[in-house]
Amino acid sequence: MKICIYGAGSIGCYLGGRLVAAGYDIDFIVRPKIQQQLQTYGLTISDYNGFKQNIAANQLHLSIDPNVAARADIVFVCVKSTSTEQVALELKDILKKKTIIISFQNGLSNVGILKRILTDHTILEGMVPFNVAALGNGRFHQGTNGALYVKSHEQLVELVRAFKKSKLEIQLEQDMQAVQWAKLLLNLNNSINALSQLPLKQELSIREYRQCLALAQLETLNLLKIAKIKPAKLTPIPAQFIPKILKLPNPIFKIVSMKMLAIDPLARSSMADDLMAGRKTEIDWINGEVVNLASQLNLTAPINQKLIELVKQAESEPKAWSGSKLKVQLMQF
Repeated sequence: MKICIYGAGSIGCYLGGRLVAAGYDIDFIVRPKIQQQLQTYGLTISDYNGFKQNIAANQLHLSIDPNVAARADIVFVCVKSTSTEQVALELKDILKKKTIIISFQNGLSNVGILKRILTDHTILEGMVPFNVAALGNGRFHQGTNGALYVKSHEQLVELVRAFKKSKLEIQLEQDMQAVQWAKLLLNLNNSINALSQLPLKQELSIREYRQCLALAQLETLNLLKIAKIKPAKLTPIPAQFIPKILKLPNPIFKIVSMKMLAIDPLARSSMADDLMAGRKTEIDWINGEVVNLASQLNLTAPINQKLIELVKQAESEPKAWSGSKLKVQLMQF
C-alpha cells in the first residue's frame, strides 16, 4: 500500500509522521516553505500523553510536485478547504484509476467538490477529531484526543491495520454525514477561539466564551433538527446536551467536563493559527456550513453569520475579543 499525503500542513505532517514512525513508506506533497523546514529540521511528532518521535529528514519523501501522487494507492487530501478544487484539478490526470482518495478536511463540502472533478475515483469522507499544533522547526503536536473516522469501504483493511500499528485509533463509519456534523458542532469553537486569541484550554475555562459557543451550537442544533439530521455521538456527552454544560458556572463546568478539558495547554484552533499567520481562514467551511444549511431550509443563522463577519474582519484587522464583548455581539439575535 502506497500512501501519498497531499497538503502536508499540521494534519498531513502529523498523520504522515505517525505512519512513517511505524515503518510505512509515505510520500508528502508539500508547500516549498514546509519542504524547506522539514529538510532542515526533520519531522518531530508528539502528543499530550507524552509520545514523541523524531524522524530524520532523510527518512522523509518530500516533494512540491503533484505528479508524485501517480504511484499512490491511497491519497489523503489534507489541504485547506479553499484549495480543494485546485488540488482536484491537479490530480485529475495524474492518479491511477483504482486510487482511493480520503478527504481529511474541515467542513462538509470538500468530498462533493472532489467527486465532481475526480469522477473516475473512489472519494471517501474522513474526519480528524483532534487538534494538531504546528510548533515550528518541523514539530507537530497533537493536543487533544479522539478517533479518526473514515467512510466504510471494503478496500481499507490494510489502511486500518496501518493506523493501528501507528497507535492511532480509527473507525470506519457508514453515516459520515452524522459524524461530520458532530465534528462541525465542536469546530464552531474555532471561530470563537480565533477571536479570543487565547489557547483552547484557557478560552474554554472562561464562561463567557463558552456561552458564545453554546449560542452557535444551539442555533445549529435547531437547524439540524428541522433538517432531520442527527449528529453522531463523538464525545461521552451527546451533542444536544453540550450547550447546557457549556453554560455552567466555571467551578461546576470544570468538574463536569474534565474529559472535555483534556487539552494540552499549547493547543489552539487551526483558525487561530491561520489568523496569527495572516492566512485566509476556513470560516466559510465551518460556520459557513451552518449558514448554508439554513439557506437550504429557507431560514437564517444570524449567530453563525455574525461569527463569519467578525472572523473575516479579523483576517484584515486582527483584534482580540473578550468573552463579554463577543457575547454582546451574539446575544442581539
